[in-house]
Amino acid sequence: MQIKCSDSIKKTNIYVISINEGEKEVKSQLGNDYQKIIKDYVIKKEGFLGKYGEFYLLNNLEGEVDKILVVGLGKNLDNQKARELGAKLYQHIKNIPNNKDVVIEKINNENITISFLSGFLNASYKFDKYKTVKEEEKIKNVTILDSRLKKEVEKCKIINESLNFTKNLINEQAYEITPSKIADIANIIAKENDLEIKIYDKKELEKMNFGAFLAVARGSEQEPKLIHLAYKPKNPVKKVALIGKGITFDSGGLDIKPASSMLDMKDDMSGCACVLGVIQAVKKLNSNIEVHIISALCENMPSGKSYKPGDILTAKNGKTIEVDNTDAEGRLTLADALTYADKLGFDEIIDIATLTGACVVALGNRISGIMGTNKKMLNEIIKKGEEVGEDLWEMPIKDYMRDSLASNIADMRNTGGREAGTSVAGWFLSNFVKNKNWVHIDIAGTAHISKPYGEHSKGATGIMVRTLTNYLT
Repeated sequence: MQIKCSDSIKKTNIYVISINEGEKEVKSQLGNDYQKIIKDYVIKKEGFLGKYGEFYLLNNLEGEVDKILVVGLGKNLDNQKARELGAKLYQHIKNIPNNKDVVIEKINNENITISFLSGFLNASYKFDKYKTVKEEEKIKNVTILDSRLKKEVEKCKIINESLNFTKNLINEQAYEITPSKIADIANIIAKENDLEIKIYDKKELEKMNFGAFLAVARGSEQEPKLIHLAYKPKNPVKKVALIGKGITFDSGGLDIKPASSMLDMKDDMSGCACVLGVIQAVKKLNSNIEVHIISALCENMPSGKSYKPGDILTAKNGKTIEVDNTDAEGRLTLADALTYADKLGFDEIIDIATLTGACVVALGNRISGIMGTNKKMLNEIIKKGEEVGEDLWEMPIKDYMRDSLASNIADMRNTGGREAGTSVAGWFLSNFVKNKNWVHIDIAGTAHISKPYGEHSKGATGIMVRTLTNYLT
């Protein structure tokens, strides 16, 4: 699907005009004859009210347009409703015959139009690689009828491409997306975007004392990898590390998950997929912020080599951890990745992970959890998320939460009781980062959904690609 801006059209299959609820006059770049048809026929005779999500199609027209699709905006259309309406528009248009070329007039204002386009593009995503019969994309060209939005439309396209990349990576089967395969993909990203890259193998990680991470990786036949990509603009205003959890499949280890809970565990690398998408967008948008992507990649599998409940692990920073449950593995891999990043002297560190089932219980599948050490930074990320339709809710980290992870034989356990599980996991991670500008984002409930909602289809959502790109550009 090609997206472009223009101030005029020569010929199109479907021309989209939007009307706010209760509007009686039609303001359009189409000629007066078309406006009169919409006013006299669609509004007056057919009773089109302009309610949110209301559509009316005028067929078999003469002149530069074949069809006019009138869209109701409702009252007080905001950016989130615009994104969802854009998705509804895509679903509506894809079922209209002869829909190759689509022209969309500017909707209310610049921000609303871009949000509308963002939802439209998001709804067009599909993962059908393994289907023998594939649905053809019949919509080939979409034109936003306002050339002044060219820069904003191009940014929207770039972010959507990164979003699709992330969703594709998450939706792939775990057999295909192994630590080594992601390392190969990272190399391709680095080459195509002129990024610096370093990939560490098992032997190097052993020398670097990644004791917690390598314990998790021990049970799998797949070799663990640590990837580190860097985008370095000239004279950056700050240096930011994004750390993405990279468990390419999580069986739970010896504390094995029930079969139903294991089904979607190929998505446990959603944090890694997200940050790999973000760095591509940041580079293409020429951000003035230096961005580093770090991910510790492995599988969590049961075998004769697996780490065991009761083991004592020594993390990269020297702290000892008693393994209470092998299914609390993500925090172990993040602990060493955070320590690695912490020693490199970043201005800010942000980690993103499908970390706790407790976050799903607390916030559901539409809100991600966020916590950290800098209130101003937290609030800014929450604000940037709101702007792009990705909601975050701050969870507390309190010193007394150490009691939940108290161990008689080590510095701490890797998990505790049921209470405040998301925050306790955050307290655990805080032991491995000294940086005062650290934020942890838990996307356990939002990275992968079992049924569609809003602009999102079933499966991977690519959550936080928009938020973090918005924060870093």
